[in-house]
Amino acid sequence: MSAPPVDGTDSTGELPTPATGSLAARQAELVAALVAGGPPPPGFAPAPLAAARAALLRKRAGEVARHWPLLAAGLGRRWPAAFVEWAADRPNLGGLRDGWELARALHTRHALPALGAEELAAREATHRYDGTTAPRHRRWPAIGRADRAVAVQLAGRVRLLRSAR
Repeated sequence: MSAPPVDGTDSTGELPTPATGSLAARQAELVAALVAGGPPPPGFAPAPLAAARAALLRKRAGEVARHWPLLAAGLGRRWPAAFVEWAADRPNLGGLRDGWELARALHTRHALPALGAEELAAREATHRYDGTTAPRHRRWPAIGRADRAVAVQLAGRVRLLRSAR
């Protein structure tokens, strides 16, 4: 009689597939409910699940505010609610990308505050971001625009130009 393999494979050398209702499937349902707007999994009380979800969204809003301080400051007291409304059904992409997506969404809706527009214009001038992959630094001179803010990047330096209102 031989000992079972230590790498998690069965006797044929294959990894077992998770069965429906397995621990992995239930964990995936719980994670989806907490961070991606999924339905509550069976067996979980809705109130504590909603409280945990709200706490995770607040924590995520704080992370985004660290990456996008002018956007958060521009929204002021509306920041937490604006972020939670936007992020409620979106997976976490990280503070930098989440803030970028939110700033672009607010810009599209003409709801981006002036400070957020300046910060977005500067980011657009210094980085390339296509919405699917991680932002990359630009190597050549570039211009970023958002509302009345224009940022010019040349030789790694950014100059912000503000237009008169």
